[in-house]
Amino acid sequence: MLNLGPQAPGTTCAPVATDSADNKTPPVTPRPVKATSQDPVRVMRELLLSDSYAEKKKTIDRFMLVLSALYNIDPQGFSKSTDELHGRTRVYFAGDEHTLLASGKTSKPRHIPGTPFWVITNTNTQRKQSMVEQIMQGMGFPANTVEKVCNTL
Repeated sequence: MLNLGPQAPGTTCAPVATDSADNKTPPVTPRPVKATSQDPVRVMRELLLSDSYAEKKKTIDRFMLVLSALYNIDPQGFSKSTDELHGRTRVYFAGDEHTLLASGKTSKPRHIPGTPFWVITNTNTQRKQSMVEQIMQGMGFPANTVEKVCNTL
């Protein structure tokens, strides 16, 4: 008998019915659990509408928030897209600050929050928009979502 702890005096447990030949209940077939992942487009739309995003007054702060969100949506897709993204002489993304400084002493590398990546930040807004656009395209975002995100930087 299973002991479930102390019982109030004078109470009894009712017997539990067990399966028997006369019980006509069909067996329960377990269904595979579907992995639930958030819709990437929805995540980005929610970011753009969030108070934390609206509070960011500087382009660099919004840029960093977008990069962090993109990484959190699909770390492998983000990594693949950033590996292919670089300038003529500069590396834009790296796993450490020193790699970015080696490609340009004035690149002002910053760590992307919540990721293992660093990014150069000494670029104009148009270059930042271009970087986000290329990453999002590489990750398979629809063109209208890419445009909306880039226009908010």
